[in-house]
Amino acid sequence: MSVTSALAGALSGLSATARQAEILSSNVANATTPGYARRQVSLGSAVLAGQGQGVQVLGVTRDVDRYLLGERRIAQAGSGDRDVRAEFLTRVEQALGTPDSAGSLAARLAAFDQALVEAAGRPESQARLNGIATTARSLAAGLADATDAIQAARATADRQIGDAVGTLNSTLAQLQELNVELRSFTGAGRDISALLDKRQQLVDQISAIVPVREVPRDLNQIALYTAGGAPLLDGSAAVIGFSTTHTITPEMTQASGGLSGITINGRPYDTAGSASPILGGTLGALFAVRDDLAVSAQGRLDAAARDLVERFSSATVDPTLVPGAPGLFTDAGAAFDPLNEAGLAGRLTLNAAADPAQGGALFRLRDGLGAATEGAPGNGTLLTALHDALTGARPLSSAGFAAGTRSFATLTADLMSDASSLRLSAQSEQGFAAAKLTALTDLEAQNGIDTDQEMQELLVIEKNYAANAKVIQAVADMIDTLIRLDG
Repeated sequence: MSVTSALAGALSGLSATARQAEILSSNVANATTPGYARRQVSLGSAVLAGQGQGVQVLGVTRDVDRYLLGERRIAQAGSGDRDVRAEFLTRVEQALGTPDSAGSLAARLAAFDQALVEAAGRPESQARLNGIATTARSLAAGLADATDAIQAARATADRQIGDAVGTLNSTLAQLQELNVELRSFTGAGRDISALLDKRQQLVDQISAIVPVREVPRDLNQIALYTAGGAPLLDGSAAVIGFSTTHTITPEMTQASGGLSGITINGRPYDTAGSASPILGGTLGALFAVRDDLAVSAQGRLDAAARDLVERFSSATVDPTLVPGAPGLFTDAGAAFDPLNEAGLAGRLTLNAAADPAQGGALFRLRDGLGAATEGAPGNGTLLTALHDALTGARPLSSAGFAAGTRSFATLTADLMSDASSLRLSAQSEQGFAAAKLTALTDLEAQNGIDTDQEMQELLVIEKNYAANAKVIQAVADMIDTLIRLDG
């Protein structure tokens, strides 16, 4: 081996070990950086004119477990989905209250029931009649408050859908730009590791909103499709369309045209059901809250409100009622129309004829809503009939609950029990999804950067560097000796 060849080999060795040390230090520094993948320097023999010329750096590779990455992304999407659902169902339960909490629907009903019993025992007492009016207004207010909470949750979900769509569009545009840069860097033979890290972070952001399938293309390009097959990125980024609705009322749905669906490149897609391509992430869950979970919760609430109205609207309970006149509880002051059940719980009011706050008279609670003048103060017949109407079992007219006969207390208990059961089930699924995500994240971290191993490799690199340095020093000494001899 010539002196020149020895020097070239040692210099190439120094260059290669320096590159290895640079990459290793980057690995250690970014051990906990999201999206960062461990790098390795690929080395090969340098050959010139059939002669070995040391070592050369062939490139830098990222160590990524594609299967594990895909599984973690699916788990991430599933965890986000369950978080959104559980949060909403917890909110519904809180709006109704628990049976033992003050201000709950059950507590308001118990107070109304007690007021009817007390007034029937002392029908001449204005204070007890006023207790009926007060507790009846409180019961109606409880149903209205729960309606407000559910509709506020729908409006919040709608705004969050708009935010999620905006994030998707901006992130997809960034991915398209990264694809262009990666094509350019790959063609020029430049290191693309940092760009691949950035792309992985962006795809992770998207996969939390919509579970995606990553498809590799030539020149380090990728295409993205939702798990349901809708295109998000393939050459150019898709444009996702959605229009936020500022005010949402119970009767508003996608089917009626009151709420926006979603489009991808102008094509409408289902947001629910097996045909929907967006299920499994936070976006699908937000649509489920707005269009399914909240609608079902409101439907049960309206069914309870309808049952309450109909219990007191019969002439057999209050003989003074004329046909078509509202009973003790009204739909915003008017008689209830069975074709307009949606949102009834938010419109329920005490009949103005018996409500002093609306210009009515308390005696009509005792003598009948249609009474023109006050009757015998000791007559508690109607008050007893009102109590019997509240506590008696009757068939349900609404489809919000399973068919059957119930007292209003039983119906209220079913309403609250359903809310608790759905919340508990959702939280159980939420816990499972979170545990799955944690396990996959930990496994991904274990397969990532091991700082102990990196430091061991640094010792090897240090020895290799020292060995090459010694070769250079020996060559230098040889040249110095030759120069002295020549002189």
